[in-house]
Amino acid sequence: MERKNDIIITLFLVFFLSVSAFASNKEKIYLAYINNRMDEWKTIIDSLEQNKTENTGYLNELVNYQYGYIGYCLGADKKKEAKNYLDLAEENLETLEEKKFNPALINAYKAAFWGFKIGIQPIKAPIYGRRSIKHADLSLEQNNELPFAHVQYGNAYFYMPAVFGGSKEVAIEHFLLAIEQMEKKPAELENDWNYLSLLSLTGQSYEELNELTKAQVIYEKALKFEPNFKWVKDELYPDLKTKLEK
Repeated sequence: MERKNDIIITLFLVFFLSVSAFASNKEKIYLAYINNRMDEWKTIIDSLEQNKTENTGYLNELVNYQYGYIGYCLGADKKKEAKNYLDLAEENLETLEEKKFNPALINAYKAAFWGFKIGIQPIKAPIYGRRSIKHADLSLEQNNELPFAHVQYGNAYFYMPAVFGGSKEVAIEHFLLAIEQMEKKPAELENDWNYLSLLSLTGQSYEELNELTKAQVIYEKALKFEPNFKWVKDELYPDLKTKLEK
């Protein structure tokens, strides 16, 4: 009986330490994001990748952070680095799929990754774009209440040329649905870089449509949630105010 209790206590400690590590990394990634310290973000995901296990919770966290870093690399025109991290993220996603982890989320990431491949190889946009839409559709079919699925569906339609069916209005509709769904679980928003990223994306999308007042509302929501969010505080919001004053 004593040995059985020791085993139970050990398993509990392993679980507790794993949860604590996830929480710690989540906060570190969040702070790196709001302070625009992507070098710190890179250090975290490199360490996680080097020490990874096949634990699905661990890999899910890692894929999300890799997803965010790939997006940053493409925005900074670092295509080679983006491809390197995309290869790692796809390998981790494959492991999650083999373990039958959340099929809707798996397909949402596949939609995102095909979108990233367009950024790396624009010449293949027609092929990769269709694949991205396919997985975004499938993700929503599997779980229409998954915010990340709506984000990827919106991304696909936002960047797709109108001649092929793209629509920025449809994209924003899905971004707003994702925001609404995330806000239904306020406890999960703490230290969540994905929420701030979505608000930023939505505000920029409204700017693309020249709906500046709506963009202002979104940026102010982001700053109310996180007053120290440097990207919105120092760049997006001031630039928008300049446009509004013209």
